Amino acid sequence: MKRRSGIIQRHRAAAAAIAGAAAALGAGGCQIFGAVGAMAESYKRGATHAVEPEYLGFDGKSFAVLVTADRIIQADKPGLLPGLTVAISERIRANTQASGYVPPEVMVAWLANTPRWKAMSNAEIAKALGVDRLVVIEVLEFRFHEAGNQYLWDGLASGTLGVFERDGPIPDEFAFRKQVNVTFPDKKGSTPQDIPEATVAERLQTRFVDRLVWPFYEHQEPYYPTY
Repeated sequence: MKRRSGIIQRHRAAAAAIAGAAAALGAGGCQIFGAVGAMAESYKRGATHAVEPEYLGFDGKSFAVLVTADRIIQADKPGLLPGLTVAISERIRANTQASGYVPPEVMVAWLANTPRWKAMSNAEIAKALGVDRLVVIEVLEFRFHEAGNQYLWDGLASGTLGVFERDGPIPDEFAFRKQVNVTFPDKKGSTPQDIPEATVAERLQTRFVDRLVWPFYEHQEPYYPTY
């Protein structure tokens, strides 16, 4: 009986030791996995990842970019529409397999010399320009601060993006449509003493253009984007 009791005691001791080792290993495993997770999270904060395009209809097709806004925005920011036309046209041309495009300066001149374009349909505009795709951007808002508060920057650019396919199955319907909104600065409470107006204007337009053209080609975005 004493021998049996001794064996049982040794088995219990061994079981306790195994359980203790398993618990220690488990705790160490959690620490290891936790450290790996923290490293991955730290990597993501400063890294980017590839984002697939949402629209692939430019390959082998010609295009033109039409940017519109109401008269208040045009009067307040007279260089905005031509600037957006240039930036968006060139980015699409450089990053897609489009067969050709209407140069931005030609597009701006055509709009100025063709006042009746506002009464034309998308199909009629595309035909007049001789293109297969018409990229239409309507700027709904482009401001640096809220109305009545010029002491704090609160930039906002918003608008709609659409692509009309002249050879599409449904006449005058957009083949692709998206709402775009960006802001700047990221930190609230910034003043003209902190950030010059020129910087606010440049950064806001750059962010706006990025979000307007990124749907058309694979690109890199931060894991945690600020816009």
